[in-house]
Amino acid sequence: MTPATGGATMRRSASAAAGSTDAAPARTPRFLAIVGPTGAGKTALALLVAQRLGGEIISLDSRQIYRGMDIGTAKVTPAERALVPHHGLDLRNPDQRYSAGEFGRDARRWIDAIERRGRVPVLAGGTGFFLRVLTEPIFREPPMDPVERRELEDVLAGLPRDELERWVRRFDPDRAEVAIAGGYQRMLRVLSITILTGHNISWWYVRYPTEGEALAGVVCLLEVPRDVLDERIRRRAVEMAEGGLVGEAARLLRDGYRRGDPGMNAVGYREMVDHLGGGMTLREAAERIRVATRRYARRQDTWFRHQLAPGAVRIDGTAALEAQATAVIDAWAA
Repeated sequence: MTPATGGATMRRSASAAAGSTDAAPARTPRFLAIVGPTGAGKTALALLVAQRLGGEIISLDSRQIYRGMDIGTAKVTPAERALVPHHGLDLRNPDQRYSAGEFGRDARRWIDAIERRGRVPVLAGGTGFFLRVLTEPIFREPPMDPVERRELEDVLAGLPRDELERWVRRFDPDRAEVAIAGGYQRMLRVLSITILTGHNISWWYVRYPTEGEALAGVVCLLEVPRDVLDERIRRRAVEMAEGGLVGEAARLLRDGYRRGDPGMNAVGYREMVDHLGGGMTLREAAERIRVATRRYARRQDTWFRHQLAPGAVRIDGTAALEAQATAVIDAWAA
């Protein structure tokens, strides 16, 4: 057991790592995933691993799909994209929806194409639901009027978080904790589907067909002690606030996007919109970003610890980057 793995147990089968039971027959892994909370160091690790393996990176980040939202989402730079091909970035405008189901369909196409090129699909990010739709496919959403849905979600987005959580628990108690852990977009989805169709998501899961077959993969969870992660998040919040996030948010507002848009309600942007509107100083906005990001990272950490299968490989996020990459590559080769 090496320090680089942080006590991790290497996978015995692709099915165990991807979310199936140990009793299920082993399947050939279709992808390598590097997941973890915000600030854990997934981007740098994925870039190094992809270069070593001859891979292409698929983003598992529900905010990096938005165009023009680069600083606040810590999106990879053009120079980093030149090193390794990336997929799943800049797919939508900030006022457009992009569901986990849509990601599942897109990611399956990307994985197929990457494999045909003889390369390794490397998934990296902190949106656990994006990973889950590949290993445990979800139902295809029923048709809903897009205008009604947008208007409804605009109203819901104006509610305090604790009020949203209360309604999610009331409407869909069986899936409430999973939805709440997924953040605003996940809760809005639960509420809008329930209100507009008359049935909650738990009902639809039982009765509607799923989005494709389950894929096997090797999943590596990047773990960082809470105090170390908190300090990384503090530095990131200050760097974003001082490094152009104000200008990025101002440009998005000038382009006609609003605080309640699917992309604009992300951590960092809503605080900057409030700052630009005179509601708080830049220092206060940076502090609110730090607090909100830390809470989000806590929810991510809880989700990954409880939702990933026991076969997932734990990687010490405080080890040297080379050691982390070696542990991930060893897991893929095992």
